[in-house]
Amino acid sequence: MRKIHPVQGPDLPVTPRVTPGPTPVGVAELASYYGNGAGGGTAFLRANMVASADGAASLDGRSGGLSGPADQMLFTVLRSLADLILVGAGTVRTERYRPVQASSIWAGLRPAGAPVPAIAIVSGRLDLDPDSKLLTAAAPDAQTIVITTASAPPEQRAAIAEHAHVIDVGQDKIDFGAALAALRELGYASILTEGGPALLGHLVAANLLDELCLTTSPVLAGGSADRITVTAAGPASPLSLVHVLHDDGFLFSRYSRE
Repeated sequence: MRKIHPVQGPDLPVTPRVTPGPTPVGVAELASYYGNGAGGGTAFLRANMVASADGAASLDGRSGGLSGPADQMLFTVLRSLADLILVGAGTVRTERYRPVQASSIWAGLRPAGAPVPAIAIVSGRLDLDPDSKLLTAAAPDAQTIVITTASAPPEQRAAIAEHAHVIDVGQDKIDFGAALAALRELGYASILTEGGPALLGHLVAANLLDELCLTTSPVLAGGSADRITVTAAGPASPLSLVHVLHDDGFLFSRYSRE
């Protein structure tokens, strides 16, 4: 892997396939640029998002339309470095989320014996399918978590609670600071959010995000798709650029919050 001038970073591995056995050298090197791995114990919230060159967060309604092999590889690495994945209910439905499988992450990037990352869904209205595989097929040591409000529909709450761990944070609106505190009390220190834009907007507005990993896809999407954050107007949040990596026209920027 060669370094990029003037910022440092490797060309990314181009295959998204996760292989059994020891972690490939290229994957381990890529992970070393992102640090803060699962089990590190430090409270940390990272976002992983993708956008077109003209700022669209989706193509034909899904973020996956903007992805490529190297972005998919980075997706597996960042998941492997996380204790938990935080995602909005709309993204769960649009991107057809399923529980994380051991075959889809790099075990060598995690502490020995660590379970796969759990998934936590943010849903104020509990607009979820109680019988979805995301709720019913999660591993016992990585039970899906649903974050909602005290005023959510009680019948829907009861149905979801049969399979998932339901957490109330706020009466009528999600208290995102309380949500992160509750997740960390459960032992999830390194948290990765994969959006969508509404959830990321709330996290940014609450000044909770520590790091943004942004893939810029070499395409002009046009249309009226959301940006990677949807939030009310407010003060700008300065970022510091940690590195930029590239592969096949894609740029992979890592920013930290100042």
